[in-house]
Parts: sequence; structure tokens; C-alpha cells
Amino acid sequence: MTDTIILLLQLFWTFLLIGTFTIGGGYAMLSLIQGEVVVHHAWLSEKTFTDIVAISQMTPGPIGINTATYVGYDVLSAASGSHLLGILGSFAATLALVLPSFVIMLMIVRFYQKFKSNRLFEGVMGAIRPTVAGLIGAAAVVLTLKATWLPPEAGSILPSGLTIDIVRENFPDWKSWLLFAAAFAASWWGKVSPILLLLIAAGAGLLLY
Repeated sequence: MTDTIILLLQLFWTFLLIGTFTIGGGYAMLSLIQGEVVVHHAWLSEKTFTDIVAISQMTPGPIGINTATYVGYDVLSAASGSHLLGILGSFAATLALVLPSFVIMLMIVRFYQKFKSNRLFEGVMGAIRPTVAGLIGAAAVVLTLKATWLPPEAGSILPSGLTIDIVRENFPDWKSWLLFAAAFAASWWGKVSPILLLLIAAGAGLLLY
């Protein structure tokens, strides 16, 4: 139980830091979340994190908050084996993520109208905007390229005797890259609705995989 409490506090502190130092919304914080939960703490595998991000994009709400909720549940439920503690992990991670923004906005909202035309304020915001674009680009690179791939012969044997392939690659084959290219083209040039793209991608996934 002590280990679970320590893990819960670590989870809260980690997402509190992410919420404090993230500028630019959910997509900008994905690279920070990945760096903490996958690389630094090794709470989740790269594949699990990518699946969580995909689910977070498909469910209602901001992607950063959704990701924190799913990560908190997955980490605590896997460590404790308890569904209730998983829910507590979701609450802790989500609260920690939104708390800094809530407090900071309460502090500065009354001063924004006064300082929005200030040259110093404009200079700071001018430097932050391209940084946000870089963080979003970093998240895209992490989710697309940072992975390792193990061939089918490296599969593991389950207790039931079934063999599964271990694939830790977000774009493991040409079909994934083709789907990515088609979705990008349809969204960028075809102006196809994201909802329609998700439905088509789900059908294509069932057919191809």
C-alpha cells in the first residue's frame, strides 16, 4: 500500500510539473508526457502510450486532459491491480494537470487587458508562439518515429499457449504509412471531416489488420 501511495504522489507531482511548464495546449504537452511516463519513469511502453493518445483523440474533451486521465488510470491500476485505485490515479493526474493553468489564469486574467499592448508582453508572446509550434512538432515526431520494431519470430508465448508478435512501432509497415498519407491528403487538400476520416480509418483498420 505504501508503494501505491508513493506512486500516486509521483504521478500527481509529474503531471503538476507538466501542467505548469506546458504552453500551447494538449498537443504541445504530448512530448512532455511521453518523456516523463515512457522515458523517465518507464510507467508505460511506447506502444501503450501511443494507443492512449489515439483513444484520447477519439473521445470528447481536450487531448491533454484525456491523455492524463488514461495514463493515471493505466499506471495505478497496473501497479495495484485495483480498478478503484486506477480511478484515483485518473483523478490525481487530471487534477494535477489542470491545477496550474486554473490558478495562473485566475491570477492573470484581471491584468491581461491592462498589459496586452505592452511591448515587453508582446515580446514574450512573440518568443513563445514558435516554441509552441516546436513542441507540437516534437509530439508528432515522437508519436510517428520513436519506436523499436521486433520481427514476428521475436513473439512471446502467453500462458494459454498462444503466440503473439511484439511490435513496438507506431508505423510498422507500408499500410500504416499509406493510411497516414491518405488521411493527411484528405484532411489538408480534400477538407474531409475528421469524424468521417476516423470512421473510414476504423473500417480500413479492420480490413487491413
